[in-house]
Amino acid sequence: MNSRDLSQFMWSEALSLLDRADRLHRQFVRPLAARGPTWEPPVDVVETANQLRVTLALPGVEAETISLSREADVITVLARRAFPVATSGSGRGARVHALEIPHGRFERRITLSTNEISLVEQRLCNGCLTLIFSKKEPS
Repeated sequence: MNSRDLSQFMWSEALSLLDRADRLHRQFVRPLAARGPTWEPPVDVVETANQLRVTLALPGVEAETISLSREADVITVLARRAFPVATSGSGRGARVHALEIPHGRFERRITLSTNEISLVEQRLCNGCLTLIFSKKEPS
């Protein structure tokens, strides 16, 4: 490995660590008075000729906590992921070794390319919420 490759590797590692530190900071260091969303799940939006598929990564989110709303070309998904360890009972005295999956309330607003769609399927499977929209035929 030459010195240029080593330098690029070191910068890459440094930027990766800074990105991780920033994510952890945003997750844990927020004003106590903040009552708004605490995280945003990643999302995939894929459009085909006749449908639009939106997939959100929601590990550990219970289906009954999920709320969907729609205004014109914006879909809003709200829910809450509970803290993974109970603070009383069997969870008392637990030591956390890593805590990277966000928890708490979230809100994700997704702007779509069109409002000429209708929701035909919604499913939560393997930690992913998938919303499938049918595209309306142009008049």
